[in-house]
Amino acid sequence: MLHLNRCWPLRQLTQKCFSSVHVKADKQAQLVLPRAFALAELRKSWHSTHSLVGDKNIILMGPPGAGKTTVGRIIGQKLGCCVIDVDNDILEKTWNMSVSEKLQDVGNEQFLEEEGKAVLNFSASGSVISLTGSNPMHDASMWHLKKNGIIVYLDVPLIDIISRLKLMKIDRIVGQNSGTSMKDLLKFRRQFYKKWYDARVFCESGASPEEVADKVLNTVKRYQDVDSETFISTRHIWPKDSEQKVSTKFFSEAVIEGLASDGGLFVPEKEFPKLSCGEWKSLVSATYIERAQILLERCIHPADIPAARLGEMIETAYGENFACSKIAPVRHLSGNQFILELFHGPTGSFKDLSLQLMPQMFAHCIPPSCNYMILVATSGDTGSAVLNGFSRLTKNDKQRIAVVTFFPENGISEFQKAQIIGSQRKNGWAVGVKSDFDFCQTAIKKMFNDSEFTGFLTMEYGTVLSSANSINWGRLLPQVVYHASAYLDLVNQGFISFGSPIDVCIPTGNFGNILAAVYAKMMGIPIRKFICASNQNHVLTDFIKTGHYDLRERKLAQTFSPSIDILKSANLERHLHLMANKDGQLMTKLFNQLESHHHFQIENMLVEKLQQDFVADWCTEGECLAAINSTYNTSGYILDPHTAVAKVVADRMQDKTCPVIVSSTAHYSKFAPAIMQALKINEINQTSSSQLYLLGSYNALPPPHGALLERTKQQEKMGYQVCVADMSVLKNQVEKLIQNQFV
Repeated sequence: MLHLNRCWPLRQLTQKCFSSVHVKADKQAQLVLPRAFALAELRKSWHSTHSLVGDKNIILMGPPGAGKTTVGRIIGQKLGCCVIDVDNDILEKTWNMSVSEKLQDVGNEQFLEEEGKAVLNFSASGSVISLTGSNPMHDASMWHLKKNGIIVYLDVPLIDIISRLKLMKIDRIVGQNSGTSMKDLLKFRRQFYKKWYDARVFCESGASPEEVADKVLNTVKRYQDVDSETFISTRHIWPKDSEQKVSTKFFSEAVIEGLASDGGLFVPEKEFPKLSCGEWKSLVSATYIERAQILLERCIHPADIPAARLGEMIETAYGENFACSKIAPVRHLSGNQFILELFHGPTGSFKDLSLQLMPQMFAHCIPPSCNYMILVATSGDTGSAVLNGFSRLTKNDKQRIAVVTFFPENGISEFQKAQIIGSQRKNGWAVGVKSDFDFCQTAIKKMFNDSEFTGFLTMEYGTVLSSANSINWGRLLPQVVYHASAYLDLVNQGFISFGSPIDVCIPTGNFGNILAAVYAKMMGIPIRKFICASNQNHVLTDFIKTGHYDLRERKLAQTFSPSIDILKSANLERHLHLMANKDGQLMTKLFNQLESHHHFQIENMLVEKLQQDFVADWCTEGECLAAINSTYNTSGYILDPHTAVAKVVADRMQDKTCPVIVSSTAHYSKFAPAIMQALKINEINQTSSSQLYLLGSYNALPPPHGALLERTKQQEKMGYQVCVADMSVLKNQVEKLIQNQFV
């Protein structure tokens, strides 16, 4: 069958393999070896029997006017295979009348039924089949077609479809009753197209049939080539012998494992996919969900997550749990400055944009025969976002996936702490650590790399460790979407034309958010400068200016912006790997040196390369509070302290020759005491609830965050564990939680 879903056959095979394969206790990765074995078997059987078409069909699906018939003929000509148009070659020959006559004769409902029956009685192989616009509304016939082919959705902009139908003088299509506009009906039908497609061809406005046909063929090739999109570790050393096999992982494996076995981070082996100018322009008027579907489909092979299933996950992730229907809206602040509001999710920070989606992807990718314990270090916002995201999984998934989040006991705001503790659920716990974020993050990495410990957990409890920090590729990837979406919003609102450059300014701690912006640029968004904004913990600013990453004389300072109170920026390794042309040997050397000697220096050539795209600066606590105060007084807008750090740096570093988008990474409600101090409000010693309601009475922008207000009303005080900063104590805590959850 051409329709390849890596997961179901894989899950069946892994289930058998797990019962027979003996797993050694020295490596966690060996628990998932049967999964790789099953995948190899699946791939072997696939490639041995299939060419581009073989005995399978390429099935073109889309609305009337999408060009299915014309494109189908071109593809048939290129491949030298039979072309079948369902309208002309099946329906009209079966009925001995035209489709329009049949519709007029029997009406909408009966037409769909008879159309479906005609398709059910038809079979073909090695052909290109152009469906009718209404075929996808009949389930049985679509299942029949899907068994023997790949369904390619020609996704044409709605405005193009309507203009084409006018030129074709078609004023009524199947399902259109009096009073229903063509536009509304076409919108209604999209749900059926999304349900059935295996691969999508995004047809930009003005694309010729020949161009679309080429895109279809490339899409089918990508769909078939399940080996084409792999991941390597940032510390991977390329073999000198070109014939020697490179150790790679698939997207699903990178998401499951989180951290590479050599201590590096997973990155794509090849370049990021790039959208054409026309494709980007076609997304200008799209919704956030539509943009996310297009971009993430390009980055996730359908053999890892089928496109239609990925679409369902995205719709679930960015639904009613976001307070703003635009998900990540862009607001004009003043002059050339714009605010990207990333705090409308259920926990009020930018982490929700990833962590409402990543748990679903993780649950989809894992084999069913073992349990997973997700370890997370948080500097404030990640903790509650992870707990919230994983608590929304299905009942079955929650029985095999649990989360523990480690946070610095005295290193986050009181509201953040209460939010993390209050977000605990049956499959998620919070553990306070008497240290800082860097210790928490380093401790988790050490646990992953402790083969004796991970092997013991595997053998004793059938449990594998993974991560949901931005070291996990599945956590980082969704962040690319909002940077691209912000640019498209500026175009849509008329502030710039597509192709005009912008700068982005991002409060930066672990380097994940700003790295996602780099990836958005690689996909085709014209970002000119990445402005890295630091608080008093400005190790990144110093590094970007000098190329020297130096922790020797630094102590972590607690600031009003705790989420960027970080000294070891994990995702910096990914960016250096990219700049150094994927030199894994250099990454191993640099980050081992950082671990052992607490500093490293990159060569001048890399410093110059870094400074071509990046500028950086930092701000004091006083400047942060002053920015909150002045912004409120001039525009009525309240910045949270992290956004204020970015605004101070943007004011100082940006040359005002192009727009700058400042990432607002959290809602100010989470930092009420700092906001009240900045606004010179005296009633600081109040409950969190009183502080939030008082700030709400100012009628400022953005409005109060409903979910955060609800959190302050939570009466029940939840218990949580507190640990000393000792690796053995943390490991004991993890084991104890695994026992409670899975044994």
